Amino acid sequence: MSIERVPMTPNGHRKLQEELKRLKTVERQEVIKLIEYARSLGDLSENAEYETAKQRQSFVEGRIQELESKLSRAEVIDPAALRNKDRVTFGVLVELENLDTGETVTYQLVGPDESEPENGFISITSPIGRALIGKSIDDEVVVNAPGGVREFIVLKIS
Repeated sequence: MSIERVPMTPNGHRKLQEELKRLKTVERQEVIKLIEYARSLGDLSENAEYETAKQRQSFVEGRIQELESKLSRAEVIDPAALRNKDRVTFGVLVELENLDTGETVTYQLVGPDESEPENGFISITSPIGRALIGKSIDDEVVVNAPGGVREFIVLKIS
């Protein structure tokens, strides 16, 4: 069984590391204090503060495990080091023209954990990300998006 690699940019990798560090050094300690306080209130069977603190602890520990797993499987790909800019690949910036509206948009293809479509970062696993992989300048791209079929033309890759 091979380990599924998680592609990410150096920036995405750094953000996950920072979140993991914050969860372990700050959040975990706060949850411990909340649990201690809730226990000091007495009867745990009807203690809403204790239940809330335990739920928060469960969330924090789950997120720590998830981040540790992703970081251990991370395949950090630096877009600046990519030589081949004539095809759409992970990490590149791609400028598209929407053939229906004439609007142009620029996206960077990133890993699933870095996706922020509203800020121009789209996951390579999204419908548009999958449709763009391997395309060249002037190629038409047909995307079966949740909102319907959208057509683009690749204007620029950088």
